[in-house]
Amino acid sequence: MTRLLYSAFMWLAQPLLRRKLAQRAAQEPGYREAVEERFGRYSAAPPPADGATLWLHAVSLGETRAAAPLIERLRERLPGMRLLLTHGTATGRAEGARLLQAGDLQSWQPWDTPGAAARFLDHFRPRIGILMETEIWPNLAGACAREGVPLVLANARLSEKSLRWTLRLGWLARPAYRSLRAVWAQTEPDAARLAALGANVRGVFGNIKFDATPDADQLALGRAWHQVAQRPIVMFASSRDGEEQALLRILAALPASDPVNAVQWLIVPRHPQRFDEVAALIEQHGFALARRSQWRAAPPAGIVQDVRPTLWLGDTLGEMALYYALADVALLGGSFEPLGGQNLIEAAACACPVVMGPHTFNFAEAAELACASGAAQRAANLEEAVMAASALARDAHRLPAARQAANAFAQAHQGALTRTLEAILSALQAPRPQPDAAQAS
Repeated sequence: MTRLLYSAFMWLAQPLLRRKLAQRAAQEPGYREAVEERFGRYSAAPPPADGATLWLHAVSLGETRAAAPLIERLRERLPGMRLLLTHGTATGRAEGARLLQAGDLQSWQPWDTPGAAARFLDHFRPRIGILMETEIWPNLAGACAREGVPLVLANARLSEKSLRWTLRLGWLARPAYRSLRAVWAQTEPDAARLAALGANVRGVFGNIKFDATPDADQLALGRAWHQVAQRPIVMFASSRDGEEQALLRILAALPASDPVNAVQWLIVPRHPQRFDEVAALIEQHGFALARRSQWRAAPPAGIVQDVRPTLWLGDTLGEMALYYALADVALLGGSFEPLGGQNLIEAAACACPVVMGPHTFNFAEAAELACASGAAQRAANLEEAVMAASALARDAHRLPAARQAANAFAQAHQGALTRTLEAILSALQAPRPQPDAAQAS
């Protein structure tokens, strides 16, 4: 009965979803693409029902990037596999398109109504469903159990904040978590929180993101550009709404003689639909602007215009390794507002030390381990972080040690990819679960 009420609400909310997608498409055209897929309606013919389709769901950009090395290893071990890659965001779908090979499939995650979930499974007929990190939807999980499709949660994480919110809907969430065939958590605290929801936690494997290899060409180009830069470079990595304006206010208030002005600042917003907005903010605060999308052979010199330096804007997708290689130090976006922080592992893999704010609950254990290793340091607020990052970038003695610590931190926590791969292969070899008629209610 409880899921019937939820299903009725989700069915009634479909017009609101269509309106939201249309609004988001005004800024991100990707949301206009294949809208009917979200409701389980597909124009292309279904793939063969040969058991070769492996479904992997990566809701957004971060999960899609984390899935890339896992997909590569699965192809090596299962050469006849057909990948079905699903997403919830336009940035995730655009990134995922780069991972596809001939014969692969890509679709939006179905809206969580019983009809859309059933049509999704009936159309694609996956052998297994692999959810990355956090995405559990009651009707989709129930449909998988009902149809005998094993559903697993890989690289799983659940913050204390998310647990408290989910427990309020325990009547709906617990059956969904209990229906999962296996859950492989990133950390012991994640495992405990997931188990509290009834999840079948089968292992604590670490974070697959530590096993991702930064793009070698991007690293080489970023380091080459760094060598010819006239000043130390500090990057605001994956900055979020409100954080750029706060940084610009801090920089604009500094006197020209302040040592912070000896640093070249690079801002890389988290969401591409905000590139133009952040560019306008930079100019509104009186700074000259140099956009990465307009660079030619190399970044422009950090010239001073009207006493204030030129700020760089990283307004391209898929070049984070280049930006981290270019920078001496990175501020961690999302950590200076109560947003939970962004992933710092990619910065460490590129040997770029991090200064982060107080809000890192989305990556709590990784943040604490990074601080303990010397790969990162924490600041009470953005102003303190600006001073700490610029001081480290200008310190010829401390900076090499911080870079080495970041690289060592990334290497020390590798191995989750292999453990996850073997667990998925074991799940594929296990007998297919029997359809669960109880999940129909």
